[in-house]
Amino acid sequence: MGVLALVYVLALPVLFFLTCKAKHRHSIPARFWLWNNPSFSYQDVWLHACSLGEVNSLASLKARIAGKTSISAITQTGYKAACEVGDEGRFLPFEILLPWWAGKHKVLVVTEAELWLMLFAIAKQRGMKTVLMNARISDKSYQSYLRFRWLYQSIFAYVDVVFAQSDADKVRLESLGARNVCVLGNIKTASTPVVKVQYPKPARRVIILASTHEGEEERILRAFEKKPTDMLIVVPRHPERFKGVDVFLGGLAQQNQWTYRRFSEEGFGECDLFLCDTMGALVDMYALGDVSILGGSFVEGVGGHNPLEPAFFHNAVISGKHIFNQKALFSQVKGAHLVELDALSDLLEQPLVPAVFNPHDALAPVVALINQALENKK
Repeated sequence: MGVLALVYVLALPVLFFLTCKAKHRHSIPARFWLWNNPSFSYQDVWLHACSLGEVNSLASLKARIAGKTSISAITQTGYKAACEVGDEGRFLPFEILLPWWAGKHKVLVVTEAELWLMLFAIAKQRGMKTVLMNARISDKSYQSYLRFRWLYQSIFAYVDVVFAQSDADKVRLESLGARNVCVLGNIKTASTPVVKVQYPKPARRVIILASTHEGEEERILRAFEKKPTDMLIVVPRHPERFKGVDVFLGGLAQQNQWTYRRFSEEGFGECDLFLCDTMGALVDMYALGDVSILGGSFVEGVGGHNPLEPAFFHNAVISGKHIFNQKALFSQVKGAHLVELDALSDLLEQPLVPAVFNPHDALAPVVALINQALENKK
């Protein structure tokens, strides 16, 4: 606790500086000063996830839980989704603030790799059933985890049950001290994507560049050097990049005499090149798509993105080979193409068959455990 307090004090100047950036303007004051971030009102089930995708994956679980569900998140987009998905949403405070902020829920469920020592320790101190769900440790990060095995052993001492994504994850988690580990697969396989707005399907083939990261738009679009016969929809991963991507796409369209449209200014409409710069609209784009090229997989360090949603809408799925964070999901999809960028142009010239994804209920054991814990604590 003393080390965390020292880190907190030393970090204050940096935190004040970061609040000047739009990306952190709300999250940092909420997480580090509890500004407009009160404790949860409800005390049944507390779900915690990091960001937008993880929070959205909790919607199916929330719908099947008997009690009131509160969701905390770390990022701004995750917080907004938490407010929509849960009965209430909050930012997760920095660890030294948790003793004054955390309530006395009956169950704490944490997703994926959100392994915060104080979070689990305080939960157990206050009598909560503690669950780590959808747990994973990628090939790339495992050695880093091993270097801090002493810390993770301390964390797992406070975790009652762990639901892992794969057998490999189970072995790695147990090597770090996890107990009661069960392999369920990825809970995202139990989620059904929901279309918010049904847009008219363009007459030509629609190719989506989904969840793209810095530098990927330019590199992927090299596969379309000539005026496209397809409609290209670009959906950047992070909203702070929307403006920069708009400048790049606008210049590219002008240079190549492509018709260009920006969602936030003109709404949806058929054109050669379309920028989807509105959060939460990616599923609506997948519903229009014929081919989805998944970003975060052509640059190192990201680890790919979820292939289940485009496969659900019968898109052909193309990804780069950097998918270390999504291996469990790709194992559930038949017919996805993993390619290098220099092979992308030739692949798009071929007839592409839609990928196939068969949902299965990975949530049933988690739902049963949570509802049983709620019943026992009445």
